[in-house]
Amino acid sequence: MMIEAAKKEIKFKIVYYGPGLSGKTTNIVYIYSKFPGLKGNLVTIDTKGERTLFFDFLPIEIEIIKGYKTRFYLYTVPGQVFYKTTRRLVLKNADGIVYVADSQRKRLKDNIEIHKEMYAHMEHYGMKKEDIPVVMQYNKRDLPDILSIDELEQQVNWYHYPYFPAIAVKGVGVFKTLEEIIKLVVKRSFEKAKSLSK
Repeated sequence: MMIEAAKKEIKFKIVYYGPGLSGKTTNIVYIYSKFPGLKGNLVTIDTKGERTLFFDFLPIEIEIIKGYKTRFYLYTVPGQVFYKTTRRLVLKNADGIVYVADSQRKRLKDNIEIHKEMYAHMEHYGMKKEDIPVVMQYNKRDLPDILSIDELEQQVNWYHYPYFPAIAVKGVGVFKTLEEIIKLVVKRSFEKAKSLSK
């Protein structure tokens, strides 16, 4: 959380993390297209290999504290294995993370590897897993040969974070995921601010 008193703004950074083509960009694009409030420009860089080369950037504005504008900046990381350094940079100073897992059985190894990597990057920045809200999203629930929710919970959700099944291309579960991470981020940030003021 960043508070800019001069501008009367509170800023939160939420990062959508996950393996390549798991639906991170699809989430952001859907939110952008359907979000009813104020929003900035959506910046997307498409490549032949995957839709997001660096990140999507979407500030959405919601009033939480009277007199202050609260902005949520939504980012995605590039999923391809060779963009590991970029993923680490995008994760820096995140207030919350949405881990978008691909439900397809054949993507289980990718889900696990990128999830492990996420914690390594958090450790690099001194981000403790207890201090950063995380929400899991199990995307692509409409495809054949998918893992059950129980299997995904056992294999990928090691710390028992809240989770939401999703079909991001149809918007299913997208806003439920966003609402949950916003709720957790705001709650955690104010708990932290309260403890520091004691």
